[in-house]
Order: sequence, then C-alpha cells, then structure tokens
Amino acid sequence: MARDSRLPVVIVAGIHSDARKEVVARLLRAVPDSVALHHDLAGAPDGTVRRQVRDAGGLLSEDGTPLVNDCACCALREDLVPELERLAAAGLTRLAVVELWDSVEPRAMAEVVAAHAGDGLVLTGVITAVDPALVLPYLGNGDDLADAGLAAAPTDRRTVGDTFARQLEYAPVLALVDHERADDEDRALLAQLHPTARRVAAASGELAEAAFAGFDVEAAAAAQHPACALLPQDSDDAGVATLVWHRRRPFHPERLYAALEDLCCAAARSRGRFWLADRPDTLLAWDAAGGALCVESAGPWLASLPDAAWELVPPMRRAAAALDWQPEHGDRCQHLVFTSPALDRDGLARLLESCLLTDEEYASGPDGWKRLPAAFDSLLDAA
Repeated sequence: MARDSRLPVVIVAGIHSDARKEVVARLLRAVPDSVALHHDLAGAPDGTVRRQVRDAGGLLSEDGTPLVNDCACCALREDLVPELERLAAAGLTRLAVVELWDSVEPRAMAEVVAAHAGDGLVLTGVITAVDPALVLPYLGNGDDLADAGLAAAPTDRRTVGDTFARQLEYAPVLALVDHERADDEDRALLAQLHPTARRVAAASGELAEAAFAGFDVEAAAAAQHPACALLPQDSDDAGVATLVWHRRRPFHPERLYAALEDLCCAAARSRGRFWLADRPDTLLAWDAAGGALCVESAGPWLASLPDAAWELVPPMRRAAAALDWQPEHGDRCQHLVFTSPALDRDGLARLLESCLLTDEEYASGPDGWKRLPAAFDSLLDAA
C-alpha cells in the first residue's frame, strides 16, 4: 500500500488553557519535526488575530491577520488552511498541531480541515485537553464568554459552561493533565460526561499515538445530533450520578415550561431529546450546562415524515429511530440524561413525571393535545 503523503493534522482544543498548552508542548516534544499553529483571539476586540507558529524549540514566526466580517473565528478559518497547505507543500513537517484558542470549539475547525483533505492535508485526530479538577467549576459556570474575556466575536452569546461541554463531548480523545488536586469525584464526573472517550494521560506515550489515530467528521457530527447522540448510561460512582430518563408519553407544554428552571439547575449537565404534546411532529433538543438551558428544534421525528422522505435521511439517523420505534408513536420519545455530583435522582424523576400528560389528558389524543397552551412559543418561535 502506498504511503499517504498528506500532512497529518491534529486539533487540540480546550478552555483549560494551561492544560491545553501542556498537551501541545508534549506533542511537539514527542513527535519529531512537528509544528504547532495557534491563533490568539485575545486581540479580536481591537480588530486583529495573532498567528503563532512554533516547534519544540520555541517560536518560529508570529504575524497578524485581520478579522473577517468582524468575526475572529472566520479569520482563523481563512488563515489556517493556507498555513497548513504551506507546511504540507514544504514536506518538512511530520505533524501539524492546530492549537485552538480557549473558547473555539473543535467541530467547526475539524470540518474545515477535513474539507481540504484533497489539498495535501489529512485530519488524524481531535483532542480536548482537560484538567479534571476544573471540570465541575467550568461546567457549572453560567457566565457569558464575553464577561469572562473569552468571546470570539462581539455577537458571541455562548456561556463558559456550554462551550466547555461541547469541547469535551465532541472529541474522541481527552488528554488529561492530572494534578494532585483532582479527586475521585472529578474523575467520575469526567467519565460519566463522556464515557466513550479515550482518556489518555498527557505525560504518557499514548498521547502521540492518539494524535495519529484517525478521525471521521461525519460520524462525529452524527454523534452530536440530538436524534442519535451517544448519550451516557445510568451510573453512580464516587458521589457522581447519571440519570437516564426515557418515556413514551408527551410532555404537557405548560407544566414543563414551569419546571424548566428547576430542571436545568438540577444537574451540572443535561441533554437529550424530547417531545411536546402540542408539537407532535417536532423533535426538540435539550442542552443545559451551568444553569443555562437551550431548547431548540432539531427537525422532524421520522414518524412524521412520509415514507418517500426516509431515503433522504442519513443511515445513522434511521438506525437511531429504529431503536426507539414503537407502534403508536414511532420514534417520538423523551430521552433526557442528567449528570452531576449529589444528583437527586428520585426528586428529579418525580419532577419530570409530573410534567407528562395525565391519563385524562393523554386520552384526548393528538387533536386535543394541540389545544393545550403553547407555552414554548416564546422559546421556539423567537427566530
């Protein structure tokens, strides 16, 4: 088999900046002839982004690039690929390490690099650097990135907690910079938040191996879609618990809306999919971290689509629907997962159950359900 001549690229993300820098430094030392590219977005409010290129010996070059449409991440995308292609064309680099800035999420950058696979590049890994002792403080941080000095653009409305959660859950590899202050609870929380991740110690030889392990952007995107996400399973370890709540009956929109604050504050992290009685065709996504909740439409339930439309649905989506399928409601279901230290599983389950339709309400059928108060209109129809 012919040797792949494309330049291997690994993306290292992480809002834990010290941990991320340590992981990148260790990669540069472990892989001869490797180079790291980093776009510092701290100066974005002043209109510039600083690009730094370095190897294990130190800084090789530093230059500025202007913002694109007042968007620092857009400037990163526009500048990153040409730099990678230049390194690939020179043929002197064994591994290009793309070190993302604190609040940049790896998915967008992974898809940009993968789209240029025909231009001498190949994405061989996505790694999120994590300090286990900081997982709960960051996950529970509901501050806006702008207030924390981490916004990537003036219009950036993300929070610290939800940004960290997406960085953590997208990467198939978590590189742990483990210090003495991390305890069993910290490690249990990390394991339950992303149980399918490969966890490697930053100081181990596994780190360099993980950088070349390979990465499938389509599979990674599918695994993040609310309809087929690889959600955690029930667990209880070292004071950390995960509750998986799965039901077939729809939510009463008004009672669920009234319970939102209690539900999103009940756990450090919650996510999943759900359905409302007054919106029977819409698959709704639930995503909460740091006490902040995002509820949005994730498209139709497959049961609401005509048979001819199924051919247009990705195979992974159809497979996920088949696992949830039952004769009366098809793939419609409540599938919510809550993970947190000191989780009140019983109290949380009781609150969720109280938000479902009662037997009498359920008996009125879909025509009756559509007459229920449309309590979620302000959230779902605002756009």
